[in-house]
Amino acid sequence: MIDGKELEQQFHSCMPLFIALGDEVRLSIIETLTRASQTGNELGLNVNEITRQTSLSRPAISHHLKILKDSGLVEARQEGTSNYYRLTLIESTRRLMQLGYLVEEMFRQT
Repeated sequence: MIDGKELEQQFHSCMPLFIALGDEVRLSIIETLTRASQTGNELGLNVNEITRQTSLSRPAISHHLKILKDSGLVEARQEGTSNYYRLTLIESTRRLMQLGYLVEEMFRQT
């Protein structure tokens, strides 16, 4: 039996993901990082590279990358004076899947 408190905690755990994914600009950055990883770029992209591939300014990209990083969707690796960003979707996907499982179980109980 699913505890309402457990479901509430899981929703709160996923809230940063919903906020991060709820913005068209951040989705565009995720798409850009996805394309980079699909072409064999395992190291990620720096802000300049992301800026070139989107229509946003560097400060805007940096702002949105911070939100994506704080949510756990993106990680940064410093090399010299540049930070390289890449997607880190495994843990985020697990949290969302767990939430989906709990919601499904709650509906089965009713």
